[in-house]
Amino acid sequence: MKSIIYLFSISSLVFFSTCSTQISDKAKIAVLMDTDANNELDDQHALAYLFFNGNTFDVAGITVNTTFNGGTIDEQYNEARRVMQLCTVFGEIPLLKGANGSFTEIRPMLNQNQFDGSDAVNFIIEQANKTRKEKLVLLPVGKLTNIALALEKDSSIADKVKIVWLGSNYPEPGEYNQDNDTAAMNYILSKEVPFEMVTVRGSQNTGTAFVRVTWDEISNMMPGLGPVTEPVEGRHGGTFTTFGNYSVNLFEHCDYYGNPPTRSLFDMAAVAILKNPAFAASKTIPAPVLIDGSWVEQPENKRMITIWENFDRDAIIKDFQESMVNYVISHKEK
Repeated sequence: MKSIIYLFSISSLVFFSTCSTQISDKAKIAVLMDTDANNELDDQHALAYLFFNGNTFDVAGITVNTTFNGGTIDEQYNEARRVMQLCTVFGEIPLLKGANGSFTEIRPMLNQNQFDGSDAVNFIIEQANKTRKEKLVLLPVGKLTNIALALEKDSSIADKVKIVWLGSNYPEPGEYNQDNDTAAMNYILSKEVPFEMVTVRGSQNTGTAFVRVTWDEISNMMPGLGPVTEPVEGRHGGTFTTFGNYSVNLFEHCDYYGNPPTRSLFDMAAVAILKNPAFAASKTIPAPVLIDGSWVEQPENKRMITIWENFDRDAIIKDFQESMVNYVISHKEK
C-alpha cells in the first residue's frame, strides 16, 4: 500500500499482553495470501500476523506480484522469503511468483503452458480446487491481477473461494492497489464470486489507513519478538534473527505522516478482520463499477459485494502484539 499523508492524529496507546481472539470451536480458516511484499512495510507485518496465528489459520501458500513500487518480481519474492524465514515457515508453506504485467496484457496468453505469472495463477487454481469443508479465502493485499487471471483461466473456482481484498477508497476514487490494475478489479466485480473490499481511505478515519502506529510504539513493542532463527539479511542491509527486530529496521527506513507522525499497517488490518470480523464493520451493497477513475453505482445489480470500514485500531494493534508475543506458528494446510 502506498504511503498516504494523514489529516488527523491518534491518541497514545499503552501496549500490554492480553488474550488474543482465537477460533477454538471452529475449523481453521484456509487462506492463500497474494502480496506485493516489497512495496513498503505493511505486507511484511500482514504476513507475520498470518503466520503467527496458527490457531486460526491454515496457510495454503503465498503468491507475489509486482506493483508500481518495490521492484521486480524477484525483489517481491525475496522480501516475502525473508519474512517467511524469520517466521520459520519458508520451505513449509509454498511461495510462488506471480504476475509482473496487468490482467489485460496477460489474459490473451492464458492458453499457453507458460505465461507471465503462470506459477502463481496455476497454484491458486490448484488450491481452490482442493476439497474443503469451507471455501478457500484468497487474501490479495496488492493488485488483483493473479486472482483475476485464475478466475478467467478456471471459472469453476468462483464457487470454491472467497476473495477478501485490501484495496480501494470506495466510494471515493483512487487508491494504490486499485490503480495498479483497475481492469482486474472490474473483471472480478463482474463475476459471481464472493468478494469483500477492505477499504483504505487515507484521508479519513474509516479505512485501514487508521490502523497506524508511531515509531515509539514500534520501538517499544517489537524488538526481539518472534522465534529466533538463523541470520537473515534484511532489505536495507544488516542481519536479523527475529521478525521483531526486522520490523524495527523496516520502520527505521520509512517516512511518517501526520501529527503525531505515524505509519499505517493497512494489509495487516485485512488479516485482522479475517481473524475477527468484530474488529471492523461491514455492509453489503450492489457491486459498483469503476469507469474513468470514478465509482458508478449500480443499484439494480443483483451481484452483491461486502465493504469493510470503521476499523477498531486499538483492538487490532493489541491483538497484533499478542500474536507476536504468544505466537503459534501456522503451517501449510494438510
